[in-house]
Amino acid sequence: MTEGKPRLYMKEYKVDPDANDYGFDDDTWNFEKFKEKFRINIVSYKNMDMEFDVIGMHPAIVNAFRRIMLSEIPTMAIEKVYIYNNTSIIQDEVLAHRLGLIPLRADARLFEYKADEGDEGTENDTLEYELKFKYTKKGKDGHKDAQTDNYIKNTSVYSNQIKWLPKGRQASLYKEIDVGPIHDDILIARMRPGHELDLKLVAVKGIGQDHAKFSPVATAYYRLLPEIKLNRTVSGCDARLLKQCFSPGVIEIDDQQRAYVKNARYDSNSRNVYRYPHLSDAVTMSRVQNHFIFNVESVGSLKPDEIFIEAVKCLKRKCRVFLDEISEDK
Repeated sequence: MTEGKPRLYMKEYKVDPDANDYGFDDDTWNFEKFKEKFRINIVSYKNMDMEFDVIGMHPAIVNAFRRIMLSEIPTMAIEKVYIYNNTSIIQDEVLAHRLGLIPLRADARLFEYKADEGDEGTENDTLEYELKFKYTKKGKDGHKDAQTDNYIKNTSVYSNQIKWLPKGRQASLYKEIDVGPIHDDILIARMRPGHELDLKLVAVKGIGQDHAKFSPVATAYYRLLPEIKLNRTVSGCDARLLKQCFSPGVIEIDDQQRAYVKNARYDSNSRNVYRYPHLSDAVTMSRVQNHFIFNVESVGSLKPDEIFIEAVKCLKRKCRVFLDEISEDK
């Protein structure tokens, strides 16, 4: 799978490039050659977390996808909080910040960017919510201990208490479950006797470049595919020691007490093996230069594969604009 591909060799204190290094700056672009090598393989897809491999791509392009996913894919997020009453212990600005970071399920592709910041917004570019909450007790016996949870009905404010207020024709276009908070159990505040919240929330479309709350991913990162080769037989106590030098699942021991490479993909590049001189020559560690392991964890408004596709579309638009500008200058 990795034969003929350029590698970076992990030495004790440095990284050595392969003799057949990419030489990216000197490569002549060949589209047919690129198509033969380029692959995208989905390794795992669990809920909102996806791991996939990008093979045969220039690292600058791979990094462009990562940056676009973080900062240029639009989402809907709470931008303004109108506080009519807040007698909780949380300051107004802290409360507004916490509300802004609650991810919303609304699909930003169905909305427009708000033209004027001072405008109230329309059904096409704005979502409005309300949050009303008042501390209450279970029974009518007001002299019971207010700090005992057995007698308290409402002590915590969660995201499921945010209610959608449709604007214009929005009630006929969307359901509350489609535009409300993604998670119902996000803790917003703890309440005590006399505490009350009366808030109006306004959500708009934005990108992570403006504020992290608009980023559609919790994390998006990549790393080079690890490759580990055993240069000689390692058995017995040395095999067990070698296994401990790597991440779990990388090195295992067979029935004859000999070490073997089970799955180099899990290697974290710790290079602990160099702590033992009698084992350092037994292993060759490298990274495949054009094989990227990508991890994307979505916050929930878009699925991970949709986020990556949107990143590809965004880069395509950027390239088209750049080519048009070049054509105009000629």
